[in-house]
Amino acid sequence: MSSRELIEDVKVPLLKDLDSKDDGENDDLARRVWIESKKLWHILGPSIFSRLASYSMLVITNAFAGHLGELDLAAISIANNVIVGFDFGLLLGMASALETLCGQAFGAKKYHMLGVYMQRSWIVLFVCCVLLLPIYLFATPVLKLLGQPSDVAELSGIVSLWMIPLHFSFAFQFPLQRFLQSQLKTGVIAWVTLAALLVHVIVSWLLVYGLHLGVVGTAITINFSWWVLVFGLLGYTVCGGCPLTWTGFSIEAFSGLWEFVKLSAASGLMLCLENWYYRILILMTGNLKNAKIALDALAICMTMNGWEMMIPLAFFAATGVRVANELGAGNGKGAKFATIVSVVTSIIIGLFFWLLIMFVHNELALIFTTSKLVLEEVNKLSVLLAFTVLLNSVQPVLSGVAVGSGWQSYVAYINLGCYYLVGVPMGFFMGWVFHLGVMGMWAGMIFGGTALQTLILAIITIRCDWEKEAEKANKQLKKWAANTSRNNGNVVSDNAI
Repeated sequence: MSSRELIEDVKVPLLKDLDSKDDGENDDLARRVWIESKKLWHILGPSIFSRLASYSMLVITNAFAGHLGELDLAAISIANNVIVGFDFGLLLGMASALETLCGQAFGAKKYHMLGVYMQRSWIVLFVCCVLLLPIYLFATPVLKLLGQPSDVAELSGIVSLWMIPLHFSFAFQFPLQRFLQSQLKTGVIAWVTLAALLVHVIVSWLLVYGLHLGVVGTAITINFSWWVLVFGLLGYTVCGGCPLTWTGFSIEAFSGLWEFVKLSAASGLMLCLENWYYRILILMTGNLKNAKIALDALAICMTMNGWEMMIPLAFFAATGVRVANELGAGNGKGAKFATIVSVVTSIIIGLFFWLLIMFVHNELALIFTTSKLVLEEVNKLSVLLAFTVLLNSVQPVLSGVAVGSGWQSYVAYINLGCYYLVGVPMGFFMGWVFHLGVMGMWAGMIFGGTALQTLILAIITIRCDWEKEAEKANKQLKKWAANTSRNNGNVVSDNAI
């Protein structure tokens, strides 16, 4: 049954003999919201858990490093947030092309194409990982060139070398996750992630306190845990978990690669411009006086923000899947309604975390450090952290709509303008010219970049013609299917695909 048919089946018929027409409409709306919410949370619930668990691995790593010493915390924070963060955003964004393609193909019941798309993504992301490898190999001189303290740069470079296996795990884990997500198999992602988290806790304790490997032990642990994720998801996929969408390795994966690279590059640019934005804030902070204290405080705030950000990112993924599924099924109104329900739900959750951070930020910071100087600096930054969380309850959801609709290239230009032509210069002026330090830089980047980008995406989404988007999705699916068939020297019907 298609998404359109499912929605039609559950509509409440209008009863002409009722005087209270408004009550009937309200009942119909309430039922539609309930049905859409169930669809959304079917994807969202496991996605939130799996993302929180994945990010908790980084939080646990930072916590172990923080209790080793301030230098260790600064080094692991720079390695995670700058070096790994640089390619994490790009590769995650490139894999997000699958949310458009797999989501729409699944909605259109072209199941065979999901496996082909994932294999293409593996090829493209692996090549990209090879090209990005020098970032890890030459991390120390790059960080010194960017003005980081010498001791922090040296130790961060050593940690970065140990994180090269983690770097290559992204090429396989991100496409696998989106492949499963697009066909609503989010439960298996949650279970595999839980297993990886448990492994991470045990191995972290063993390497740091048992074998006394220090900060290098934390880096080795994160590698091991993420490859557990890769092999767990891959094992489920190839061992019969996806009989409709995985039919084995196919030569079709090597066809149409250039078109796939272009969409992946647009997706990567869109997401990495967002992801790199706050990495620039960390680098700018490293050039301030008392940089270690400022870096530690900002790293703690960014870790808390990143932890909570897993919820909006789950909304990003779930909204992208819902919108793509509805557009692939030719249901523009369903895509619009899915967007509204997702945005409202995310804002409600964002308000809750805004209040939580405003009142208990000190208690959360104690997870990472007992230094009074660092805790005082975290206290100063807590208001900015709270408003960042609130803005992030809207922006990723709208980005998810863009991914589900295939607007990545347009959003990339918006991100470039908002973040780098407005936000970064404003943060620089408030931090350096007006001498407001890390608070000024962060405030300028939030209100100059993130808020402006959110406003523009909201206007685009409100003005969108969803029926035209459904027609475009249908044409795009036929084009991709035709290209695949042509490149393999035969014609495959839509039903066969």
